[in-house]
Amino acid sequence: MELTHEESQMLDGRQGRAVRKSMEILAALGEIYGAKRLVPVSSVQIAGVSYDNLGEAGLQFLEEMAENGGRVRVLTTLNPAGMDIENWQVLGIAPEFARQQQRVLAAFQRMGVTVTCTCTPYLSGNLPQFGQHIAWAESSAVCYANSVIGARTNREGGPSALAAALTGRTPAYGYHLDEARQPDLHVGVAARVQGSFQFGALGKTIGEAMQAAGKPGAVYISGVTSASLEELKSFCASLATYGGAALFHMPGLTPEAASCTPPEQTVQIDQRALDRAVETLNDAAPAEVDFVSLGCPHLTIQEIARLAELLEGRQVRREFWITTARPIKQIADRMGYTRVIEASGVKFAVDTCCVVAPIQGRFRALATDSAKACYYAFAKNRFKTRFQSFDETVAIALEEPRNKG
Repeated sequence: MELTHEESQMLDGRQGRAVRKSMEILAALGEIYGAKRLVPVSSVQIAGVSYDNLGEAGLQFLEEMAENGGRVRVLTTLNPAGMDIENWQVLGIAPEFARQQQRVLAAFQRMGVTVTCTCTPYLSGNLPQFGQHIAWAESSAVCYANSVIGARTNREGGPSALAAALTGRTPAYGYHLDEARQPDLHVGVAARVQGSFQFGALGKTIGEAMQAAGKPGAVYISGVTSASLEELKSFCASLATYGGAALFHMPGLTPEAASCTPPEQTVQIDQRALDRAVETLNDAAPAEVDFVSLGCPHLTIQEIARLAELLEGRQVRREFWITTARPIKQIADRMGYTRVIEASGVKFAVDTCCVVAPIQGRFRALATDSAKACYYAFAKNRFKTRFQSFDETVAIALEEPRNKG
């Protein structure tokens, strides 16, 4: 891999130990994937923030990078942490876990990272432009950035994203290159898809179809004629979770679709396929649900407004968390939505999410509108799941549980 003079100085250690370690990570990654050069990045989003995922070894790595002079060179934000830094006691997080999570965030802050912990950085100030190279790590955010915005990023691991932040560079391979952004599978959708819940089911169905066809690259999707920000957010999360996909093209909806030729290999998705996707994620009866959660990916201010409308003057009957980024929560505070929502008994879990929080063993069955949350609820925590629309999820929280045993 060819390096510029400045990049060679970084690798030689002339810009500090943390920068040298970062360049070693990026050079190794470039060698593995055959990158010919590095490209400057305009922003970074780092995953591996929850202490539940990092552990002591990961935390020590972060603290060493901070102690060795690591400082970010571009706008850098974080994926959700393992707890709400301001509200962890109410959410039942253990004090020892809280102490370790605070050490993680302190290490990032020392390196100049903007300590906003969200899987939707594009809603909280980390919004790249079309065509810009970035180094993002969270799967749904990567898919959204590549597809909806038209920025360019691979799905980075925690160390490689941090390395990109400390050097302002990333290896030029994969989705940074034009050829990798061309689709290799065409999916035709012959069903009316509406709402974040149905777009989540569609993402699961298409993701599994990509895996079955052996086509894990970019996908061209026809038949979807409209989609909101919230629907695309949900779709990206499911497509990335169930298909490992980081880029899709939808004619009329995503910026690079017009320059793509639909591949000859085509898979058709109909309503029955979507119904089956929903059925596979529904193994919990309504009476079994003891945990309700919305916000995977993090809720937008429009979704919080809808939630406040549904909860006005009512009381939830089950443990109910909503997850969002702190800047969005602050808008909700000013709009009066927080007061309405908390008065109903719902708890805000800010800058965290149910995928990375230490909640294993605390609940038995989750109700949610997120196909991604269903996947991790079972895979990580062995919860049963109830997968349904946003409004239906709120409705189940308002019902009195019939089975308290």
